[in-house]
This record gives sequence, C-alpha cells and structure tokens, in this order.
Amino acid sequence: MIEQVRNLMKEKQLDGVLVQKRNNFSWLTGGRRNHIVLNTPEGVCKLLVLKDDIVLFVNQMEEKRIIEEEMAYVDHPFQVVTMDWYEEDDTYVQTFTKDKRIGADTQMEGFEWIEAELSHIRSILSQSQLNQYESLCHQAAVIVETVCKEIVPGQTEHEIASLVAQKAIAQGMTIEVLLVATDDRIYQYRHPIPTEKALQKHALVVLCAERHGLVANVTRSVYFGRLPNDLEENKERLARIDTVMNAATRPGRTIGDVLKAGIAQYEKEGFPDSWKKLHQGGKTGFVSREIIAVPSSEEEIQLHQVFTWNPSLPGLKSEDTIVVEKEGNRFLTYTGKWPYIEIEHEGHVYRRPDILVRHG
Repeated sequence: MIEQVRNLMKEKQLDGVLVQKRNNFSWLTGGRRNHIVLNTPEGVCKLLVLKDDIVLFVNQMEEKRIIEEEMAYVDHPFQVVTMDWYEEDDTYVQTFTKDKRIGADTQMEGFEWIEAELSHIRSILSQSQLNQYESLCHQAAVIVETVCKEIVPGQTEHEIASLVAQKAIAQGMTIEVLLVATDDRIYQYRHPIPTEKALQKHALVVLCAERHGLVANVTRSVYFGRLPNDLEENKERLARIDTVMNAATRPGRTIGDVLKAGIAQYEKEGFPDSWKKLHQGGKTGFVSREIIAVPSSEEEIQLHQVFTWNPSLPGLKSEDTIVVEKEGNRFLTYTGKWPYIEIEHEGHVYRRPDILVRHG
C-alpha cells in the first residue's frame, strides 16, 4: 500500500502524502487502528509518506501503544516524532513538509487534498485484504441472521440492536451503522435509528461493521406469522431489482450504468420513483460507501473492487456485499443458511435473501 501511495506521488508530482483518517491509516498499516474516539473520521496520529521515508507523528500519551500494537505490522522502516499531548503537531509536521508539495487526506491549508485519488486506489483490494474482508462479511451476515432467528415479539428495537452490537463487538468489529425498524416504522423510514418501539410482527435489521479498516454491509428481515400480500409480492419485485443491479456490476461498466439499470427495473416492477426515497448504495471497502451512486457517476468498475447495493420497496430493503471477480461477482455476505429467492437473469440463477418467516 505504501508503494501505491508513492506511485500516486509520482503521478501527481508530490513530495509526500500526509494521512490522518482512520480508514487510510488502516489501509496503509495492514488493518491496524489509530483511533480512540469512535465517532470521528480522524485518528490520534498522522503518517507522512515521503519518497524515501515514513514519519509517524504521535503524542507521548499514545506513542507506546501505537508503536507496539499498530505500527509493528508495518513492513517499511519509519521514524517517530513525538510531542506532549497538550501540543499541536502542526509545527512538527511543518519541519518535514516546508517548501514541499504534499498531498493530504483531509482539507488542510497548504496541502493538496487528494482523498478522491486515495479512495480510488484503496478500493481495489489485494488478496490479503479480500481474505480479511471475506471473513468479516460472512461473520457480519451470520450475526444479523442469528439475531433475526433469536428475537421475539415484545422486544424493543433498542434490545434487538443490543443483541447485534454484542455479537459484533465480541468478534472485534466496530459498528459504523446499526439500524433496526419494526412493523410500521419499516414503511415510514428508510434509515430507521432504533427506538423503544416493541416488535409485533415485522423487523428489519441493518449492520455496517468495520474490522481491519474494511466495512461489511448487510440487511435481513424477519416476519412472525403469515406474510401479507403486499410483502409477498414486493419481495419478489425487490429481488429482481437487486439481481439486475448486482449483475450489472461488471468491469467496463460505470457505477452510473448500474444505477440506471436498477432504475429501469424499478419502472418495470411498477415503482418508478421508489429509488429516489433512499440512496441505492455503491462502492464500498474501507468506507461503508466509498461512492454513493448517482445516475451521472462515470467511474468505471474494476476487478477486485467491492460493492453494496441497497434497493428498497415499501416495507423492504435488500443489502449484501459483493466482490467483482474475473468470472463473475461473488456475494461475500452469503451464508447459505437463510431462506432465499431464486431469480433467473441472463442465463444465471441468483439467490437473493428472502424474508425469514417465523411461526412463534
């Protein structure tokens, strides 16, 4: 990853790249972490990648742990610059960057903001990253599916969310998004933050979980009793929309092409405006969504990129994480232990997640 950054430096005629964002630190260090506070994108230390050196800027409060537990996995030699916790690091950074052209992943005066370029190169995953990602995605899907099989009517959305959180944290995951909606709230809100509302018959559970800097995204639904006709019909429609979007995610096509294919299928299914009520997903990886697709998106899809599409219809959402491979796309959040709807599309059969129907 360091060499990828140095190649970018050559292309953009930069003398260095300064990284502080949590996801970029994880990307450059093989999945390690530089954060303390979970709700900020920036970590507690910075990495400066130069042509022949790497410099770690860290305060003395964090120095020992960062060096021994995080930077120990960096294969490249690096030097450490420390300061007291009450000091700003700007002066120390300037010592190494003065009169140089430096790119940065955050917007800083005197530095060139290159987060878009970093996003592109980190989105093409190496085999070791894909191995980490495959494990994470499978475990995240198992967590959501297990909770859907365990919950019972009467539990609140907060209680359901806590079951997901406990299982995720126990497996070393950091939760980026955790949504739970029950019954009528599924129809009312496309991004339903958990509340004290108690489950009656229908629950939607969404998890976006990070580990090693990578983020897995998965949604599942459960219904107690006989499905009403609208859900029975709409789940088939949604599975077809979902299939079309995932099948269209191939090298040479643009991200906008995928969304346009999905929009066309929404129209065929009789819901021409439903795609406007929730973003439909896009490229994922070291961010839950590296890019949220819009019809005008012109970025071409590459091999070894990962995507999460999340089409929705009233009362329903479908969401899985896929990797683009040479012979086709692979669903990393597929467990084989969930009910599926089989959809035939362009000579292939796709197994898309059904609603889990429980009787008691």
